[in-house]
Amino acid sequence: MAVAPLPPRRPQDLGGATAAATPARTPGQGATVARAVEAAKAAARGGGYPAPKTPAEALARVNNWLNAFEAIQARFVQHDARGQKAEGSLYVRRPGQLVFKYDPPSTLEIVADGKSVAVRDSKLRTNDVYSIGQTPLKFLVKDHVDLARDTNVLNVSTDADGIVRVALSDSSTLGGTSKITLIFDSRKDELRQWNIIDPQGFQTSVALHDLRATMR
Repeated sequence: MAVAPLPPRRPQDLGGATAAATPARTPGQGATVARAVEAAKAAARGGGYPAPKTPAEALARVNNWLNAFEAIQARFVQHDARGQKAEGSLYVRRPGQLVFKYDPPSTLEIVADGKSVAVRDSKLRTNDVYSIGQTPLKFLVKDHVDLARDTNVLNVSTDADGIVRVALSDSSTLGGTSKITLIFDSRKDELRQWNIIDPQGFQTSVALHDLRATMR
């Protein structure tokens, strides 16, 4: 069975109006973007896929990739709003199944079963359950994705190295509107990273590597 994790719950000690008003920049975010750029350069040197020429084409490429896979498996590196780094393995099988399995010493695991998402902490002995529709990563597990219809697309850009950035806002997430940036390597034709700013203004970045996809 393949299933996958979401960013961990925001630490309680980050609460407060002041912190929410000034979202923290995630340490390591620049490094993960840089790795995505370098991967695109390497793919371009090896032939790779052509970069999209227009924002509409770029958005279509991202949509097409999201709708083309049946299952994915990848390693991930996550940075949260406190600058803490966590690594682990991600498993997704559509529709609906997902697991974020964090490496020790993290005690988190995030599991989606098709209807709900459970955030489990074995150390704290907690098991918080949410509707999949209230999570910002539903684009990974929905059977069919249309980013322009399912979210509010704010901006689509492609740089000289073929890295596509799609900025979205999603008003259906728990607690209010989340802002999401998808980073897609058009040369390798795969998702490389997402950054999420939650309704309280705290940011989580997740970079993928060693991604393996089973296409439909």
